[in-house]
Amino acid sequence: MDFHLSTGALLMVFLCHMTSALEVPLDPKVLEGLPQPPTITLQSPKDYIFDPRENIVIHCEAKGKPHPSFSWTRNGTHFDVEKDSKVLMKPGSGTLVIDISGEKAEAYEGTYQCTAHNDHGTAVSNNIVIRQSRSPLWSKERIEAITVQMGVSLVLQCRPPAGLPPPVIFWMDNNFQRLPLDKRVSQALNGDLYFSNVLSEDTRNDYICYARFPHTQTIQQKQPISVTVLEMDTMNETVASLYNITKFSANPAGDYRPGFMTPLGATSTEMVLRGETLELECIAEGLPTPEMSWQKDGGELPTSRVSFLNYKKTLKISDVSEADAGDYTCTATNRLGTVDHVIKVTVKAAPFWIGAPRNLILAPNETGILTCKVNGDPKPDIRWFINGVPFENAPEDLTRKVDNDTVILSNVQSGSSAVYQCNASNEFGYLIANAFVSVLAEPPRVLTPPNQVYQVITNSPALLDCATFGSPIPTITWFKDSQISIKSGDPYVIHENGTLEINVAQSQNSGKYTCIATNNLGIKENHVFLEVKEPTRILKQPEYKVVQRGMSAIFECKVKHDPSLIPTMTWLKNNGELPDDERFEVDTDSLTIKDVTDEDEGTYTCIMNTSLDQDSASAMLTVVEATPTPAIVYEKPDPPTDLELTDQTERSVQLTWIPGDENNSPTQKFLIQYEDLLHQPNVWVNMTEVPGTSTTAHLDLSPYVYYSFRVLAKNQVGYSQPSQASRQYRTNPAAPDDNPSDVQGEGTEPGNLVISWRKLTGLQSNGPGLEYKVQWRQKDVAQEWSSRTVANVSQVVVSGTPIFVPYEIKVQSLNDYGNGPEAEVVIGYSGEDLPLSAPDGVLVMVHNSTLAEVHWEPVSSHSVRGKLKGYKVYYRRERGLHEAEEEADQESQDQVLTFSGNLTKGRLPDLQPYSLYNLFIRVLNSKGEGPPSPDKQFETPEGVPGPPSFLQVNPSLDSFTLEWGPPLNNNGRLIGYTLRYQPVNTTIETGPVKIMDFPVNETTVTLDNLNSSVLYKFDLNAKTVKGAGPSITKEASTAMETTPTAEVGKAPSVGPVFGTVNTSVSEEGAVISWEYFGHHKNIYVEYMVENSKEDWKKESVNGSHSHVLKGLKPGTSYRVRVVARDPTGPTLHSTNEEVVTVPAVPSRHVDIATQGWFIGLMCAIALLILVLLIVCFIKRNKGGKYPVKEKEEAHQDPEIQPMKEDDGTFGEYSDTEDHKPLKGSRTPSNGTVRRDESDDSLVDYGEGGDGQFNEDGSFIGQYSGKKEKDTHEGNESSEAPSPVNAMNSFV
Repeated sequence: MDFHLSTGALLMVFLCHMTSALEVPLDPKVLEGLPQPPTITLQSPKDYIFDPRENIVIHCEAKGKPHPSFSWTRNGTHFDVEKDSKVLMKPGSGTLVIDISGEKAEAYEGTYQCTAHNDHGTAVSNNIVIRQSRSPLWSKERIEAITVQMGVSLVLQCRPPAGLPPPVIFWMDNNFQRLPLDKRVSQALNGDLYFSNVLSEDTRNDYICYARFPHTQTIQQKQPISVTVLEMDTMNETVASLYNITKFSANPAGDYRPGFMTPLGATSTEMVLRGETLELECIAEGLPTPEMSWQKDGGELPTSRVSFLNYKKTLKISDVSEADAGDYTCTATNRLGTVDHVIKVTVKAAPFWIGAPRNLILAPNETGILTCKVNGDPKPDIRWFINGVPFENAPEDLTRKVDNDTVILSNVQSGSSAVYQCNASNEFGYLIANAFVSVLAEPPRVLTPPNQVYQVITNSPALLDCATFGSPIPTITWFKDSQISIKSGDPYVIHENGTLEINVAQSQNSGKYTCIATNNLGIKENHVFLEVKEPTRILKQPEYKVVQRGMSAIFECKVKHDPSLIPTMTWLKNNGELPDDERFEVDTDSLTIKDVTDEDEGTYTCIMNTSLDQDSASAMLTVVEATPTPAIVYEKPDPPTDLELTDQTERSVQLTWIPGDENNSPTQKFLIQYEDLLHQPNVWVNMTEVPGTSTTAHLDLSPYVYYSFRVLAKNQVGYSQPSQASRQYRTNPAAPDDNPSDVQGEGTEPGNLVISWRKLTGLQSNGPGLEYKVQWRQKDVAQEWSSRTVANVSQVVVSGTPIFVPYEIKVQSLNDYGNGPEAEVVIGYSGEDLPLSAPDGVLVMVHNSTLAEVHWEPVSSHSVRGKLKGYKVYYRRERGLHEAEEEADQESQDQVLTFSGNLTKGRLPDLQPYSLYNLFIRVLNSKGEGPPSPDKQFETPEGVPGPPSFLQVNPSLDSFTLEWGPPLNNNGRLIGYTLRYQPVNTTIETGPVKIMDFPVNETTVTLDNLNSSVLYKFDLNAKTVKGAGPSITKEASTAMETTPTAEVGKAPSVGPVFGTVNTSVSEEGAVISWEYFGHHKNIYVEYMVENSKEDWKKESVNGSHSHVLKGLKPGTSYRVRVVARDPTGPTLHSTNEEVVTVPAVPSRHVDIATQGWFIGLMCAIALLILVLLIVCFIKRNKGGKYPVKEKEEAHQDPEIQPMKEDDGTFGEYSDTEDHKPLKGSRTPSNGTVRRDESDDSLVDYGEGGDGQFNEDGSFIGQYSGKKEKDTHEGNESSEAPSPVNAMNSFV
C-alpha cells in the first residue's frame, strides 16, 4: 500500500513540475543534424492472407538517424533470414520477399514480427499473422430432388466449404444466369436460398449454388438441386408420401399469416465489434408475401449509417458504436396478420486509441511522461516494453517508472534515448505503439522565416509566428520596435508555441516585432513586421433604378479603401457574372447598361475586393415600356476642330478641341492619338481616351519625342474621321525612365550563361546613345559584380561558368543623359550538363501478371547538374519464361516511361504475362539523360492465355471435325482447352451446352451422332493455371443428303436440298412448283431461252413453293431452275433444270384491217363525221339553240369532258389520244392474234370520242363512244348509227 501511495504522489509531483516535452520539428533542415531512434513507417497488415501462386511480401520500413538495421522473429523465435535461400530481405529495408515457388507454402505460415534497431533504440512492428489462402472443394453429397406443394415456404441450403477468406455465394442456373431475386425469393447472409412461398414457376432442375473464393479467383459449384411444385387443393400425409412431397400444408390453396424462417423463435442475439458493420437479417414465410419493417426499441435508427438490403430483409449499420447496442425488432406483415422478432445486439470493442504515446525530445535532467490512453470492451490490459523488451525484464533504471498507462521519466541523461512500446490487448485484438524518447542538448533555432510581413485589417486579430526548436525548450520573449517588452495580457496573448496574438489590431499596433528564443545553450532572435490596414467600405451604394426600354441605366458604387492595397471591383447580376455584352460597361466606380432590354431586369451587386477584405452592396433594375418617338437618323459624329496645346511642360501638355456635330447620337468618348515624327513618322498611336463630355485632355509625355496630336470622336454609330493634326511639340532628352523588361538568365551549353532582355523602344530611350549595362555574379558566393555595357543587342553570353549554379543578374539602361533607375535583381542559372549518376536501390515489385511497380532512390541534387525533370524508366521484354534463352525475342524494343519530378516510384502497365523483363533507369534534366542504372531483371507471373489462333470446323452429314491452333500468346503454361457447343438458331440459344476438355497436346476432335441440317455454335478457349482465356467462336451447320446440280466449275454444295419440281403452262404464263427443305435462305426462280447464250434471269420467290413466270414469248422453250443462296456465304443450292415450252396462240379471225368491207365502212364513218361538223358550224353561225339540254340531263356521264376553250379541241380527242393504237389492233410478233383482244365490236372504233359540243358550249353526251344505253335501246344491235339519224338529232 505504501508503495502505491508513494507512486501516486510521485506521479502528481511529476505532472505538476514536469518540463513540457519538445515536439519533433518537421523542418527537414533541422532533422538532418539530429540523432533519432527508429520509427516504423510501413508495415504489413496484422492478418496477411497470401496467394500460394505468388511470392510472400512482408513489408517493414523504418527511419532513424543513423539508418536502422532489421531483424525478424517467427512464432516468437529468431528467424534467420540468411539461412533460408528462399527468403530475401530488401537492401536498406526490413521488407521480406519469400519465394514459395516449388515449396510448400504452409511451411511459411506463422506469426512474424519485425525489429528496427540503431544506436538510440529499437522499434517493433505489429505481430503479422501469415496464412495461406484456401479454396477447398465442395464435399460430396447426394442431393435429393425436392417436391413441394404450391404456396408453402422452402429453403435450399448452400453450405459452402469453409475457405480462407470466406467465399462469396451466389445462385445460378445451368446457363450461368443468376437466379432472379425479389421480396419473395431471397438469398440469406449464409448463402441459403429462401422462398417465402413457392409458385409453379419455381419448378426447375438447375438450382445451383456457387462459391467464389476471392484470393484465388476460383469458383466451386454445388450439385444442382431439383425442385418440383405441385398444384393440389388438398394435401395429407398419404398424398404427400405418394408424390414424395417433402413439404406440404393441409390447406395450401388459402393465404396464411407470416412466420419467421430465420431467425427462429421470438428473440435472438447478435454481437458486433465497435467500428465494424452490423448486419441483422429476418426472412419470413407467408402468403401473400410479407412486407418487412425494422425499428429500434427506445431509439431511432442512425439515418446516416443505416441501409436496408434484400428487400428490407437485411438491416445494415456501418461504423458501429456503443450507442448502437439495444433491441431491434423486425416485423413481417401481410393482410392476414403480423409477426415480430427481437434481436438483442451487444457491442464489444477491440482496443482503440484515445491517445497514443507521442515521441519526446528531452534535454538532460528534464522530466517527461509517456501516456498510453486506450479503451475497449472488455477493458484492455496494458503492458510496456522498452526497445522491444518487457519492462519487467529490462535493466533496472531509477529514472523511469511505470504506473499503469503512464511511463514517468525523471532527470534523463544523455545516452538514455530509447524506444518505448505500449501493448494494449483484450480478447478481440491488440494495439502496439512505438514512441521514442530522445535526449538532446541543442541551442535555440527560430524556424519562422526572418523579416516576414503580416498584414491585417483594423479591428481584426493578428497572429505573429515564432516557431522555434531547441533542447531544453527555448523560452520565448517578444519586443515591439526593439524596445518595448510585451507581456501576456490585454491586448496581447503569447501562446505556448511562441505565437503572439493581438486580439483587436489597431493602426498603432503596426511596426517591427522581435521574438527572442533562449535556453541554457544559447539565444536566437527573429524580426517580423505587422501592417494594420484600413478596412474597405462602400461610401455610395447603387440605387434602385426604373429605366425605359432602350435607355441607359447607371449604377454608382463609390468605395474607400486602404491606399496601399490594390482594389478590384466586380459586378454581378442576380449573383452571377454579367452577360458577355458590350452594352455593359464597367468603370472604376460605376456600371453603365446601354440600350436596356427586358432581359436586363434583375439585382446588380458591386463587390470591392482587396487581398485582405471586401465589401458589397446591391440594387434592383426595373425596365418599363419606352415612350414612342419619331424615327431618328443616326450617323457618325463630325471630326473635332481647332486643336490647341496649352500648359506645356517637359513631361506633359494640355490638349483642347471643339467637338463636331454629334448627328443625333451622343458622343461617348474621344480618342487622342499621337505621331512620333522622330522615331516612327507617319504612324499614329492610340494615346488615351476621355469621356464624351470632355473637351480637354491632360497628356503625359516622354522625353526626346517630336509629338503631333489628333482627336477622333465616337458615338453609337462609330468613330468620326480624324481631326486635323495639331502643331508639333518637341520634348527634351533625359535619362531613361525604364529598364529593359523580361530579363532572363539561362545557360545554353555547359559552362555558359546567356543573359537576355527585351530592348527599349525608341519612345522609351528618352535620349540618344541608348546602351545597356549588364551585371552578374554567382549567388550566395562572396564576389563582386561583373559587368559589360552593350548597345543595339538583346543578349550577352558569359563563358566559363560552373555547371548549373544560380546567378544574380541586373540589366540597366543608360543614354547620353544618364543612367536609368536601379535595376532589379533576377535569378538565372548557368548551363546544364548531363547528369552524373544513376539512381540506386532499384527495386521492382510485381503486382500481377500485367502490372509492376518500380522503386528507386533519388539521386543527389548536385549530381543532377541541372533542373531535375524526372526519371526515365527503360524496360523491355527479353523472352517468355517458357522459352529458352536462345529463343529470346530479338525484335523486342525498349519501352520508355518518364516520371516527372522527384518521384521515387512508378508503375509499369500493360506487361506481358509469364515473361522475363530487363529494366534500367536514367536521370533526366533539361540537357538530357544521365547514365543508366545497373540492369534489373524481373519476371511476371502467369496470366490467362489469348484465344486459340484459329478454329476450323469441317461439317459432314451428322458430325463435325474441329481443328484448332494454340494461342499466339500463351501467357503461361498451357494446361489444356475447353470446348463448348450447342445447337442454335439465328436469334437465341435452343439447346443445352455441352462441354469437353482436352489436354494441351490435342488440337483436333470429331463430334459424332449430331442432328442433320442443324446450326451449331462452337466456343473454344485455352487454359493456364491462372484460368481460361477468351474464346474463339464459330457457327456451322450439319448437312443433309442431296444431289444438287452445281454450276460448271463449282463443287456440289452441302446443305439444304430441294424435292420434286413440277412445271405447267397456263393462260397467265409458266407455272413452277417445288418442294424445299431448307430455312433462312434467299430463293429465286431462274430462267433463260433454251440454247441461247444470254444470262440467267431471276425472280425472287421467298416464302413460297410455286411461282408463275409471266411475259414469256409464245412458241418459245425456256430452261428453268429453282436456286437457294445462303446470304452469309457463297453456298449455292439448285434443282435440276426443267424445260418449259410456251405454246403459240391459234388465230380464230382473219385480220379485218385488210378486208375491203372494213375499209369502206371506215370511209363512211369519216364522211358522216365531216357532215356533222359542217352542220354544227352552220347552226353556230345562225345563233340557234339546240334542243339537247334534256338529252344531256338524261345521259349524264361522269367521264364526259367539256371542250377546252383555249384550243377548241374535244375532251378526249386530244393529240395524245389520236396517237394511241386502236383497241384490239395490236398484232403479236409471232403473227397471231390473242383471243382476248380480237372480239372487240366495231362500235368502239366508230365512237372512240366521248364528247361533242354545240354553239353555247353544251355537250352532246349521247354520242360518246361508251355510253349508258336507255332501256328501250338495250336489245338493239351494236352497229354504227346512220348519217340520217345523226343529223336528225340536231333538229
